[in-house]
Amino acid sequence: MTRDTHHTEHRFLLSLALTGLILIAEVVGGLLTGSLALLSDAAHIFLDILALAMSYIALRVAALPPDDRHTYGFHRWQVIAALANGATLILVAFGIFREAWARFREPAPVLAGPMLAVAVAGLLVNLIVILVLRQHHHDDLNVRSAFLHVVGDALSSLGVIAAGIIMLLTGWTVADPIVSALIGLVILLGSGRVLRESLHILVEGTPTGISATQVAQAMSEAAGVEGVHDLHIWTVSPGYVALSAHVVLADQSLTEAERIREALRQILGERFGIHHTTVQLECGHCGQCLVTSWNGGI
Repeated sequence: MTRDTHHTEHRFLLSLALTGLILIAEVVGGLLTGSLALLSDAAHIFLDILALAMSYIALRVAALPPDDRHTYGFHRWQVIAALANGATLILVAFGIFREAWARFREPAPVLAGPMLAVAVAGLLVNLIVILVLRQHHHDDLNVRSAFLHVVGDALSSLGVIAAGIIMLLTGWTVADPIVSALIGLVILLGSGRVLRESLHILVEGTPTGISATQVAQAMSEAAGVEGVHDLHIWTVSPGYVALSAHVVLADQSLTEAERIREALRQILGERFGIHHTTVQLECGHCGQCLVTSWNGGI
């Protein structure tokens, strides 16, 4: 386990503890005040805890070394956790829509003052959790899925605060289900990107920002390379991009293989960030071939 992974684990554990405190406060506050917006926010927080727990477990499993049955290791567990987190976001959004519609049809009294106080406290803790997780959320899909859960919850808390202020000033209790529905919409939209990226990785799509055509053209530019075929580029997990290809050499023997190999390594690594490759060098005119590979250290 790397030092960075160990540091991320500590961030997850701290986030879990803080989020658990928010959950207790908002469930109690929602029941005492009768606020659907607060209870909707609490439901989202509960899924935040599940998301953080899944991401933490996936992080631990992904750190395990490869074995005979899992030659790539367990990196994909982080993608699976991200997919599960995205799916739970959709479920909670539709649950909030249903409850908001029921409350809109039959408005109920809400204690706006206590509801507002609990929401403000929840928002402050959410902001702390966001600061804890934000360092790694850009380059790690697993962390990002958990991060989006917490960001969505912070937005939910802002919505609850807005509803509380409206009800304090106007007595308009319909603001509670309306804000709840808006919270559900924000959560629903936030799940889309994580789901798309997770599914794209699981079906072994070409990594975002990389064009297979451009990679093949760049490889063909290396001196001594006549063509490239059977090119495959996929993501094992975020940050772990792999490539396999057959490279046809020009009219020469395989004695130049090491020079060509180094040229291809530089092209793929420096221009496309691909460091995990298996390349078969073929000499079409001499009937020889050589398989070569290099690894970036994952």
